Amino acid sequence: MSRINKNVLLALLTLTSSAFLLFQLYYYKYYLSAKNGTGSSKSKGNRIGFDSTQWRAVKKFIMLTSSQNVPVFLIDPWILELINKNLEQVKNASQGSASDCRFLCVPRDFTAFALQYHLWKNEDGWFPIAENMGFQCLKIESKDPRLDGIDSLSGTEIPLHYVCKLATHAVHVVVFHERSGNYLWHGHLRLKGHMDRKFVPFRKLQFGRYPGAFDRPELQQVTIDGLDVLIPKDPGHFLEEVPHSRFIECRYKEARAFLQQYLDDNSVDAMAFRKRAKELLQLAAKTLNELGVPFWLSSGTCLGWYRQCSIIPYSKDVDLGIFIQDYKPDIILAFQNAGLPLKHKFGKVEDSLELSFQGKDDVKLDIFFFYEETDHMWNGGTQAKTGKKFKTQNLLSSDGPTHDGLVLPYYH
Repeated sequence: MSRINKNVLLALLTLTSSAFLLFQLYYYKYYLSAKNGTGSSKSKGNRIGFDSTQWRAVKKFIMLTSSQNVPVFLIDPWILELINKNLEQVKNASQGSASDCRFLCVPRDFTAFALQYHLWKNEDGWFPIAENMGFQCLKIESKDPRLDGIDSLSGTEIPLHYVCKLATHAVHVVVFHERSGNYLWHGHLRLKGHMDRKFVPFRKLQFGRYPGAFDRPELQQVTIDGLDVLIPKDPGHFLEEVPHSRFIECRYKEARAFLQQYLDDNSVDAMAFRKRAKELLQLAAKTLNELGVPFWLSSGTCLGWYRQCSIIPYSKDVDLGIFIQDYKPDIILAFQNAGLPLKHKFGKVEDSLELSFQGKDDVKLDIFFFYEETDHMWNGGTQAKTGKKFKTQNLLSSDGPTHDGLVLPYYH
C-alpha cells in the first residue's frame, strides 16, 4: 500500500512540475517577450516596444525639436507609406499609446524630417543643446540660389541639411525654404572637403541627391508608436511628389549674358504681359493639379524660362505640354469653370490634339498633347488662320525636372 502511495505521489509531483513548467513557458512567450520586445505578431505589428534604436532616436529628436520650437514634420517615404495605408487607424490612435511599435521599430539607418526654415526663430544655440542630449550633428550649407539673380547678394550661404546621429541611427533633417511661387524648396546635399564622409552612410539618404521642390503641405498631428509627430495632411499626395520633385535652377549667369547681347523689353506693356502670363500659368497649374494631370512648360514658354529666366513678352501666349495618355475628358470643363473659355480645339484625341483657352486681356493658353512612338515623342499643331497642320518630333523624358515649381522637359 505504501509502495502504491509513493508511485501516486511521484506521478502527482511530475504532473505538477510539468504544469508549472508549461505555465512558465506560456508566461514568457505571451507576456515577458511582448513587454521586452522579443516577440512579434503579424496582425499587430512588431512588438519591439521601447527597445528600438530608431524609436529612441526619433523620440529624443522630437523632445529636442518640441522644447526648442523647431518647426519639423515627418517626410520619411517609408514611414509615410505605412501611415497612408492605415491613415484612419492612425488618426484614431489614442494619444501616447504605444502598445505596438509598427512604424519606428524596424532596423533602419535614417528617419527623414523636414524643417520649415522660414518658421524657425531660434536657430542659435540649437547645436549645443542637441549635443547635450547625446546627438552628434552635421550641418551642410551652400549658397542661396534665390539671390543668384542679384549679383551683389550672390554667395550668401544658407543651411540645407542637418544630420543628427544618436547611437547607430541618424535623423536626416531636410531644410525647406520658401520660394516665390508659394512652394517649398530644398537643396542638394554636397559634402565639403573637410566633412567626414564616414559619419553616416550618405548614399542611403532618400533626399538630397538633387534639389527638390514640393507643394506647401497642410500639416496634421498624429500619434505613431506613442510619439506625437506632424505629417502632411495628405501623405499620399506628398508621396506622389517625391519621385518627380527634382528641381533645376534658372540659369541666371547665362540669362544675364543673353540679355546683355539682346536687350530685354522692360516696357510697361511687356511687364504687364509677363504679370498676366504668370497669373494664367498659376491658374492653369492649379486646375491641372486638381485634375491630377501632370504637365510641363512647352514651346516658347519653356524657351523663355530656360534662356532668359523669364517669359518672352512678344510670345503673347502660355504653352504647356501634356502626354496624351494623361488626357481627361473633363479638362475643357475644368478650365471653363476656372474662367478660361475654350477658344480653339484642333485635332482629335487619337491624333494631334491641341486645346487653346482664352485668358484675360488676350493672353492665350495653348496646351499641346504629346504622343509616344517607338523611339520618339511628337506633338501636332494647327495654324488657326490657315488650318495647316504640322508635326514636331523630339525625345522627351516624362520625369522632367521642376523649375520654379513647374515641370520642364528634358530634350535630347
